[in-house]
Amino acid sequence: MNAAHVESPVRDDDRTTVDGGFAVYVHWPFCQAKCPYCDFNSHVRHKPVDQSRFAAAMAREIETFAAWTGARRPLSVFFGGGTPSLMEPSTVEAVLSAIDTSLGLPSDAEITLEANPTSVEQARFEGYRAAGVNRVSLGVQSLSDAELASLGRLHDAATARAALALAKRIFPHVSADLIYARPKQTTAAWADELSEMLDLAGDHLSLYQLTIEPGTRFFDLAEAGKLIVPEDDAAADLFELTGEMTRAAGFTRYEVSNHARPGGEAKHNLVYWRGGTYVGIGPGAHGRIDIAGTRTATSTHRHPETWLAAVEADGHGLAEREGLDADARADEYLLMALRLSEGMDLDAYARRSGAPLPEERVDALVSGGFLARQGRRIIVPDTARLLTNAVVRELAQ
Repeated sequence: MNAAHVESPVRDDDRTTVDGGFAVYVHWPFCQAKCPYCDFNSHVRHKPVDQSRFAAAMAREIETFAAWTGARRPLSVFFGGGTPSLMEPSTVEAVLSAIDTSLGLPSDAEITLEANPTSVEQARFEGYRAAGVNRVSLGVQSLSDAELASLGRLHDAATARAALALAKRIFPHVSADLIYARPKQTTAAWADELSEMLDLAGDHLSLYQLTIEPGTRFFDLAEAGKLIVPEDDAAADLFELTGEMTRAAGFTRYEVSNHARPGGEAKHNLVYWRGGTYVGIGPGAHGRIDIAGTRTATSTHRHPETWLAAVEADGHGLAEREGLDADARADEYLLMALRLSEGMDLDAYARRSGAPLPEERVDALVSGGFLARQGRRIIVPDTARLLTNAVVRELAQ
């Protein structure tokens, strides 16, 4: 039976938002080429990857994590990367089957796979759907051929449009990524590009401002003065324009960079932002799991072959495992939850920290217009959304 269609009733405690829920993240670390802005754990291999061996190792690591955490069923599974659409559908199916065997996949679990729009990867879409994937996240990044080339992408705009159309025919839920605040980008150019994407979009858009990360080719160019991104004020204008246009098209900005039509929110990412627990499987994957009652941060070996050898020898590829104290748990929750339009639950914060947020600190930010209260929740209002990180710093003093 297809792993994603196992009929099993869902317990209420598996669906509650009180603790943020539980999810599984699977990292596929291989790419055809390294994008100049990307600092994710991705590796280019010029020889075929032994996918059956990696799938078997992922299955073994899942079994190990399930033994540590208990067999709580996940709300979602997310295949990220790297480029997961370089996986064969049979590899995806084998990993989903292992997750179902070790943890149990509810019939309504959200199963997302990140994909690039190239024609080669499009050819696998039907296979992914048959394997159980019900949501695809397309790394479009731009609808301009010149911009795609500058971003190091291997597809052109026409291929991206075709991929979006095909994905919407095959998958119940489709997300697309775009990057804005690119070098020399104007508000008029971004408005034209975003307008077209809103016409093409499925039920979810991730619209990210370009950031220059250490260790990337773009960082080296920026340090040399050869890459100049828009100034803060110009980037803020692009951010505001993005919110106005997506809202007018029926999307809600439910998180700083994520916009969805009603019901299109990413369940998996909500687990992160609501402070839930998640198992991180595969090379370079991070997790937050409860082991013997202690919230534990995990990270696996980044180098694929190092991870593979460790799993085959020990049953897992962990490079680090650290129990988080109350302050760390509370700070993580604060940082993540305030990115959401629904804001942060003050009682959930107190449970994690062992003490409530100081009311005088909250009141001062509310008086200044940087926070709003909604019952026992605090929310960063739209007018202060660009200052979210500063609000978090003020609260975390």
